[in-house]
Amino acid sequence: MGLFAGSGVGKSSLLGRLASRVDADVVVIALIGERGRELRHFVEEVIGEEGLKRTVVIAATSDQSALKRRRCAWTAMAVAEHFRDQGKNVLLLADSITRFAEAHREVAVAAGEAPVLRGYPPSTSHMIMSLCERAGPGFGNQGDITALFSVLVAGSDMDEPIADILRGVLDGHIVLDRAIAEGGRYPAIDVLQSVSRSLPNAATVSENVLLHQTRRLLGLYDRNSVMIRAGLYTQGADPELDQAIALWSDLDDFLGQEAPQDCTHSFQQLNLILRRAKAAAKPSHRPQATAVEGG
Repeated sequence: MGLFAGSGVGKSSLLGRLASRVDADVVVIALIGERGRELRHFVEEVIGEEGLKRTVVIAATSDQSALKRRRCAWTAMAVAEHFRDQGKNVLLLADSITRFAEAHREVAVAAGEAPVLRGYPPSTSHMIMSLCERAGPGFGNQGDITALFSVLVAGSDMDEPIADILRGVLDGHIVLDRAIAEGGRYPAIDVLQSVSRSLPNAATVSENVLLHQTRRLLGLYDRNSVMIRAGLYTQGADPELDQAIALWSDLDDFLGQEAPQDCTHSFQQLNLILRRAKAAAKPSHRPQATAVEGG
């Protein structure tokens, strides 16, 4: 999976929560081109002493050479493969592939490659794909590598070369939105822009139905949000939009809350929110007063 985010949107915090809470035998973290202060904070504060008991951290700070920064990602993948071959389930977090690509650009351009992809050499695509393809399940009794690669998206441009390459090679992408973060909801995941190719097979039929209904109502609210906030929409004009409006506040709280239990409990909460929104959007059938003529 890819985690697409700008700077200061909560990417590191989300990676830290994944590192400490995802059910895995070993967690391998590659910190590529990070500042030394951020590296220390992430290791000591975000992961913590308990998390480090099952975590391997490979780091190449921003002041190190491009060769070391590029090799940081390869080393982390090799460590993850080592534990996978022992039959362990490994979570690999790489932060960030953008800096990995920038390090490769420095090396490749110095070697004579032409920077033709908005400043990146043609070999950038192959380098990223060859790294990502090494993740996944092993053979026979081997374990698997679940990899999450973060991407720094400058100016929220999802069509820049690195983001475009990763969207094509990964099984899905999670998009963090600055406007959502500024609204105070963390993690600031934009549900409508986030996509998973693996999701239909990773959920039950009833769970997929819930997710489809939620995305449809979110999309409906998003398309009409300007009109709703301007007070131009009259309740009752569109029953489905009424349901989307009733859903919005509860769903926003649901997406930002801590998950104390498993996914089954989360789906039960989502189902309850959808039912409550549907009930709130139903028109009231009050008896109409009838005028009676009489002397």
